[in-house]
Amino acid sequence: MIAALTLPLAAVLITGVPPVQAAPAPAGLQCAGKGVDPAAKIRYRTETLIKAPLRTVWDLQTDVEGWPAWQRPVATSERLDSGPFREGSRFRWTTPVPATPVSPPTTLTITSTVRQLEKGACIRWIGPAIGEGLRIDRGVHVWTFTEVKGGVLVRTEETHVGEQVESDVPLATEFLGKGLEAWLRELKATAEARVTDG
Repeated sequence: MIAALTLPLAAVLITGVPPVQAAPAPAGLQCAGKGVDPAAKIRYRTETLIKAPLRTVWDLQTDVEGWPAWQRPVATSERLDSGPFREGSRFRWTTPVPATPVSPPTTLTITSTVRQLEKGACIRWIGPAIGEGLRIDRGVHVWTFTEVKGGVLVRTEETHVGEQVESDVPLATEFLGKGLEAWLRELKATAEARVTDG
């Protein structure tokens, strides 16, 4: 009879203790049905509530050439195309990276291509990041923007793939996390200041 039972139920009948079930992995962020790299060893996800209108937050985030004015870690940023920020838009930006046990201090040059975009709702871009002694073969970055009571909930998730950064996954994840947390702090501060100043 036990053979005919499902394995979890059989375990309860035999031992009297329900088996431990693994918690389902949280679903990754998506834009137009596409998310970050599911096989990436390096990933980080975070969110914040910004007390500002959606349009203010969206305009700051999508004006990539304006990033250096409010993001201290972004040294330069340029659009490689013209017109509205949209699917297919490309941009190149640079950010300094301090020395780590696996690489000297360097400046990363990141060339990003927007693959998915839903205006006012989400953006997904991908691209490599290259610096002297440091290379990320593929970064995938997803942003979502949701109007909620009191402002906009901004969520972001990013993954990195590459032999070099994968040589120290905890360190690479720590650096990625610090970068994303700083980005959200500065986006929040800038958007909220515009509301106060306006």
